[in-house]
Amino acid sequence: MGDSLCISHRATGAALRRRSFITVLPFALLLPTVRVSAQLMGSPLDCHKICVCASNIVSCSKMNLTNIPSALPQYTAVLDLSFNSITRLRAEWTPVTLSRLHTLLLSNNGLNFLSSEAFVHVTKVQYLDLSSNRLHLLDELIFEPLEHLKVLLLYNNCISQIDRSAFSGLLSLQKLYLSHNQISRFPLELVKERSRLETLRLLDVSSNRIKVLPLHELQALPAWIKNGLYFHNNSPPCSCELYEVVARWHLKELSSATDFRRNHTCVLPGPQKEKMAIMDLNKVNLNCSEVTAMDKEAYLEQFLVLDCDTRQRDMKKSWALPGNIPLSSANKTAVMRLDGNLQIGPLRTDDSGVYTCFATSDSFNETLYVTVVVFNSTMNGGLENLKTAYTTLVACLVSIVMVLIYLYLTPCRCACCPGQGLEKNEPQDSLHSSTVSISQAHEETEQERVEGGGFPYRHVGFLEIKDQLEQNGRLNPIGEEDEEWQGDNRERRRSDAESVSSVCSDTPMVV
Repeated sequence: MGDSLCISHRATGAALRRRSFITVLPFALLLPTVRVSAQLMGSPLDCHKICVCASNIVSCSKMNLTNIPSALPQYTAVLDLSFNSITRLRAEWTPVTLSRLHTLLLSNNGLNFLSSEAFVHVTKVQYLDLSSNRLHLLDELIFEPLEHLKVLLLYNNCISQIDRSAFSGLLSLQKLYLSHNQISRFPLELVKERSRLETLRLLDVSSNRIKVLPLHELQALPAWIKNGLYFHNNSPPCSCELYEVVARWHLKELSSATDFRRNHTCVLPGPQKEKMAIMDLNKVNLNCSEVTAMDKEAYLEQFLVLDCDTRQRDMKKSWALPGNIPLSSANKTAVMRLDGNLQIGPLRTDDSGVYTCFATSDSFNETLYVTVVVFNSTMNGGLENLKTAYTTLVACLVSIVMVLIYLYLTPCRCACCPGQGLEKNEPQDSLHSSTVSISQAHEETEQERVEGGGFPYRHVGFLEIKDQLEQNGRLNPIGEEDEEWQGDNRERRRSDAESVSSVCSDTPMVV
């Protein structure tokens, strides 16, 4: 019976223990939920043991927190949560709107997750520090609620992918730090003219893995953007185009180039992948041409626009003409445009010289010099000279062809030509035929002298005075009848040679 009671007692104890286990089990299951909820919400803010609260500043730095404290006062302006272990920034980290919060510090936390709604309750933040964390990806429109953000620090993370719209909506952003990441694509959309953030003045993408730089687009940027565009300590391939871009930035004394002269490096072609300073490419290896200050060159009657490309934006500008003559409204050939640039034209030779732009602001002054060279010819002058040369050459060729046609293709009327007789048969014979017939006349004279035994009468043709005036003393080529003269034989004795010469001479001989 005792055994049965023992057994009964044991059974009763077992039953009681079973009931107790069933009763306690639901509470045990609730404990993890409560613990997780406490971890998500964080412990209430303790300004005595955990955080330091000074007026509107709440500093919880270096407290090994895994979550952001809850119940933050709505008047908080500065919240410092740096150097903790907050790995995820969820949407519910602050259930209330902190409308006065303008500085949020979350650096050195090992942060690897950002909710797309993490900033919906802190839209007035102007300074956000997310540096030295473990962020890998920036999703689209993740910072869109921060329309008042001016400075965003994302350096020293593991960022390798950035959505092209990740920074859209940041209408007030002035400085963006993306250095010391794993970025391989240059974010050109941030500085390109039509898509850039209009207020952005500093973009740091140095010490990344960028291998391709949009050199032409970078060179076309205004100086106030290039002055704050840092891309040193990357690995682009060495080229003379890259050297020209960096060298011109040095000539303009842009901070992004001069402050990190030795850190602007490139990779030489070859298997060793050796790095060298970009500014040394003109001395060794590629032997690039040295870059010098560029002058503006133009021709007569052209219009020219001189840029006053300052290193800061929205500066007050004024111009001085060559000879340090201040620009005035009376000058009609030089006018300053609304953007501060100077338009000159139509150009004349005396417009050559050094133009000076004075740029001033409350904290910075800058002076720029532009040298203009005007050539003493129009833009089309060379082309016109070339056309004239071609015209002259063509005229010479045509003249030569006409001479050849005249010499070889005109009908031959000479007595020596085939089919032409040596005698002057008709009055219309040419002068050449009359001249050639002298030999025949000479033969007849010899015959007469033999028959008559003396010198015969010579027949010499003379022109009338009227004909002499009209033909300038030359023989009549149209075969008019000549008067015959007879005189004393003693007065007319001449040799046969003299007779021939008198016939062939231009001026008639009177004896």
